[in-house]
Amino acid sequence: MREQLTKKDVELIEQEIEHRKLVVRKEAIEAVKEARAHGDLSENFEYHAAKKDKNKNESRINYLERMLRTAEIIEEDSREDEIGLNNTVTLYFEEDDEEDTFVIVTSIRGNSLKNLVSIESPLGKAVLGKKVGDRVFVQVSETNGYYVVVKSIEKTGDDGSNGIRSY
Repeated sequence: MREQLTKKDVELIEQEIEHRKLVVRKEAIEAVKEARAHGDLSENFEYHAAKKDKNKNESRINYLERMLRTAEIIEEDSREDEIGLNNTVTLYFEEDDEEDTFVIVTSIRGNSLKNLVSIESPLGKAVLGKKVGDRVFVQVSETNGYYVVVKSIEKTGDDGSNGIRSY
């Protein structure tokens, strides 16, 4: 599946790649060299930990570069009265008789603990393009779902997540 990214997502990923190549990679290589100097590699925990960290960084760089090569660039723009990317929305959950506020974001920025809802999630898919007052069915599985009502839309244009989440 091709990752859907905005231009801002691409910029943040490129910044992370550059940081990992210029800073993290250099530190990891130095840590491996230093640990190697401590002697017998078969019983050298520091050496194995340093190699693992170095390999983890290289894997993350490869993952991000592959994501950029295969990504579909999408626009953040939406109509003034519709829910779009990076908009803050307040939804009323009928079943729970509660309201909650979310920011609609691309999947790489999704973070339910920070109320950043991915456009790939059931809730994100259901409300994208909807207007204030719309009653929307959010299908979670073939047999389960729930209704929400769009209470407000704020055209924030920024998700406030301080960048891409790191694994």
